[in-house]
Order: sequence, then C-alpha cells, then structure tokens
Amino acid sequence: MKKKISVLGSTGSIGKQTLEVVRNHRDKFEIIAISANKSIDILLSQIDEFKPKYVAVYDEESFLKLKSILKDKNIEVFCGMEGLKIISSLDEIDVLVTAIVGMIGLLPTLEAIKNKKDIALANKETLVCAGELVMNEARKYGVNIFPVDSEHSAIFQALNGENNKEIEKIILTASGGPFRGKKKGELINVTKNEALKHPNWSMGQKISIDSSTLMNKGLEVIEARWLFDIPYSKIDVLVHPQSIIHSMIEFVDTSVIAQLGVPDMKLPIQYALTYPNRIDSNFEKLNLSKIKSLTFEEPDLDTFPCLKLAYETLKLGKTYSLVLNSSNEVLVEEFLKGNIKFYDIPKYIEKELEKHNGISNPTLDDILQIDFTTRNNIKEMIGG
Repeated sequence: MKKKISVLGSTGSIGKQTLEVVRNHRDKFEIIAISANKSIDILLSQIDEFKPKYVAVYDEESFLKLKSILKDKNIEVFCGMEGLKIISSLDEIDVLVTAIVGMIGLLPTLEAIKNKKDIALANKETLVCAGELVMNEARKYGVNIFPVDSEHSAIFQALNGENNKEIEKIILTASGGPFRGKKKGELINVTKNEALKHPNWSMGQKISIDSSTLMNKGLEVIEARWLFDIPYSKIDVLVHPQSIIHSMIEFVDTSVIAQLGVPDMKLPIQYALTYPNRIDSNFEKLNLSKIKSLTFEEPDLDTFPCLKLAYETLKLGKTYSLVLNSSNEVLVEEFLKGNIKFYDIPKYIEKELEKHNGISNPTLDDILQIDFTTRNNIKEMIGG
C-alpha cells in the first residue's frame, strides 16, 4: 500500500527534494497535497506531474491567481494559514512533511498531530519555539516525529537499538558555513551574496544565512534537546568542513557511533518516509578513499556569537529560545533586504533577550503573543 503524503513547502529546497524521492519510488508513495507561499509557477508544474487532490497557497494574491488557473480542474485550493492547517490534517494522509521555513510551520504541525498524522520534520523552528508543547502533544496523540535535518536524522539512525539513558553526549557536526576560519574583523561588511555561498549544501536563502552565522546550528541544538529529550549540556557542536559525518553519539562506555554519507538531503528525507525500513536509492555513494581525510575543529563562538546565544537560551529555559528564533527570522529578512549588517543579527537578538521576561510552561496563546511582540520589538529597534 502506498504511503500518502502531504508536503508543506513543496516549492522550496526540501520540498522539491521530497518530491524527487517520491518520483523515484512512485510504487511506494503518493502525493495527496502540496503547498507554497507564492511560487505558483513551480507549484503548477508540480500539480501537473504529481496530480495532488489538494493545494494550499499562503499568499492571498497568489492563491486567487492559482484558483483562477485551476478553476476547471478537480483540485481543491485553500488559502492562508487555514489552508496549511487543512492540508496538514486530511483524513487520507499518513504523513505530513513540514518542509516550510520559519515559525509559520508550528500551527499546521500541531493540527496534524491532533489528527494523529506522523510528522517528517524539516521545520526546526517548530521545536525551537514550542518544543515542550509539541513533544507533549505528540506523546498524547501517539504521533511519531521523524527528523529530516541531516544532523538529527543521523542521531535518530545512530540511536536505533540503543538506550537513550546511556548517551554521554550528542555531537552535532557543522560545516562551518561560508565564513569558516574568518575572524570577526573580516566579516563586518560581508554582503548577503557572500553569506549565501554555502560550501557544501544547496539550501534556501533563510537557512543559508543562518548557516553563515552558525544560528542554524544553534537552532539544531535546541531542536535536538527536545527531539531526543536530552539536556542541552549533553549536546556539543563540532565543525566538520567535509559534511560527511552528519552527527555522532558518544555513549557512557566511550563508544562513538556516527552516521556518514555524502551531503544530500534526499537520504534523510527518504529514511523519514520509509522508517523503520530502508529502500534502494540512486543516491551518490560515499567513497572514503576518494575523500581521503576528514577534519574537525571547535566552533569559534567569538566570531559566531549566534551559536553561543542559542546555548544561553537553553540555559535560561522558559520562552527564551522562542524570542531567539522570532528575532532571528525578522533580522535575517532585513539582512537579505540590505537593511542591516551581518553582526546586527546577533546584536539585536541579544538586546531582545535581555528585555524578555520568560514564561514557564507557555500555552499556545502565550507562544503566539510572544512571537508577535518580539517581531514588532525588533522592527522598532532597527527602525523598520
């Protein structure tokens, strides 16, 4: 029987690669629903190929345009956040792939969980902003959350058959991004184009900027804390420029288990969709004799303070990681527009964290209100 899938963010990098996995295994998967923000040209080509029954478009103007184009087709088209929630909780789907970027993924993910849909999670902001709430809901409704990020997939795979209580530490690897080895003085005036040039991975703009600041790794540390129910003090980051070892676990007996592979997101996507089974693929095979050497180094927290800030929010607990993420989302967007400089990102995040009074055990309403307030505060600070 085919596994029926809904994809949030099908026009982005992870979404496209998810559809590529499906394309290569049409006997195993069926696309029921897809969504985009406003990239309807790409969406139309995906509709033509995969023939989904449902489509959601977040941007209202783009929704109206698509709805007009598809008026003679037997496809239901939905709009906005409500549309994302609808296609995340359809009776006929088995799994929701959350390939959408940003906190926008939180509400659809919660809706899917309440309707007992398994989650293939590529949207790290969901757990960064509401990790405790989301994981409690997943346990309550008996829902599986399968990680799609290569690092978390590596940990998930390395833990197969192991006892979580025997973990000494999780080691998340980081490529170091485009500015690895640089010092602070060299990065004061870097441009967005320089920051977008990731050495190993092909990603969307927001994630690429996060990688250049090492915020992406900070968000992954927070995500790992909730996903694997492990204290932040047991999560380390190690810079590994080749991106061959995707992450490692050190156990209490000093044994270290790592998952290796070429830098290709299709493997963790496929594993999330097929777990607990593995299926054949046409992915590039790892040839260690060709690579010859793997190197490692400590992250430079002075040059890349965003990673340090992420750890600090975990130490503070409460809703500080939420403020970190909400601030960062606004600031990355402003950096991409050319309105602020590279180091304005950690500067304004730190200012907002200092102002915040954290809330313990926040409700969904608390989370949404703090997110709204934080975004407005940041915009006021930078004069936006």
